[in-house]
Amino acid sequence: MVSWLGYGNSAAVSIVLDDEDTRSKVTVLLEDENKEYQHLFYDGDNVTGKVHIKLKQEGKRLEHQGIKIEFLGQIEIYYDRGNHYEFVKLDKDLARPGELTESCSFPFEFLKVVKQYESYAGRNCRLRYFLRVAVSRRLVDIVHERELMVHQLSSYPETNSSLKMEVGIEDCLHIEFEYNRSKYHLNDVIVGKIYFILVRIKIKHMELSIIKRETTGSGPNTYNENEQISRYEIMDGAPVRGESIPIRLFLSAYDLTPTMKDVNKKFSVRYYLNLVLVDEEDRRYFKQQEITLWRKSPTSLKPENRGVVALENHT
Repeated sequence: MVSWLGYGNSAAVSIVLDDEDTRSKVTVLLEDENKEYQHLFYDGDNVTGKVHIKLKQEGKRLEHQGIKIEFLGQIEIYYDRGNHYEFVKLDKDLARPGELTESCSFPFEFLKVVKQYESYAGRNCRLRYFLRVAVSRRLVDIVHERELMVHQLSSYPETNSSLKMEVGIEDCLHIEFEYNRSKYHLNDVIVGKIYFILVRIKIKHMELSIIKRETTGSGPNTYNENEQISRYEIMDGAPVRGESIPIRLFLSAYDLTPTMKDVNKKFSVRYYLNLVLVDEEDRRYFKQQEITLWRKSPTSLKPENRGVVALENHT
């Protein structure tokens, strides 16, 4: 009925970035399992381009109450879909109220845009950046959005001590394990060793996994979602006292994000190394240790464009 009255989408809107032929792109898995490519931006990057408005019937007037473009950063909590939390909102007026009689284009620019968080899509929340064009009309606005991907880069940590932990059952089991560092970039390799000091129970096998913990909400409304990212068997068979087992785990093989802590007071994403021992009666003994993941600057990125923050402050 709205279209029949002449208030439907009588124009198609598109957004073209100035550097989209040369800017890096990232493959993104959508909720419906389809994939799309999104152009990659960093903190402080300019976002510039053109808005194209193509009339579906050239020569037919398109009346409007103004045309505007917005750059938005938004957090969505899936169980609270009615509320979107905006942490960045910039806007530019492209045209004053009037009418269009032919297809046209409008340039836009958002300079040195602060993008303080990394884009994220999890099981219970997502953080997105996007451009939104709105052609305001009396009944139904014409709205078009374009998603942008943002990566938050960090510098090498000033301190990165090794991790040492113990698993023990009095007079039955004593194991020490050590990882070379506590902070790893997303393409890093976790190197470690496991030492068997006392073994008086029959261990069947041992495995190391990476656990991702997504936390949303706060206080009594806090919800934790654990996801096993990887599962790596490091021993099959009974160890003996004095034996040591080396560990090498390549992080680049997995779909990981940087550690995110209390993002805009809405959600956190943390990672844990989970060591599990299983005895012959299928009893499980485990120890978890949190690690910090961070995104390293690509070597191809010019230093002045990296927008790098110190890891000590970032995490």
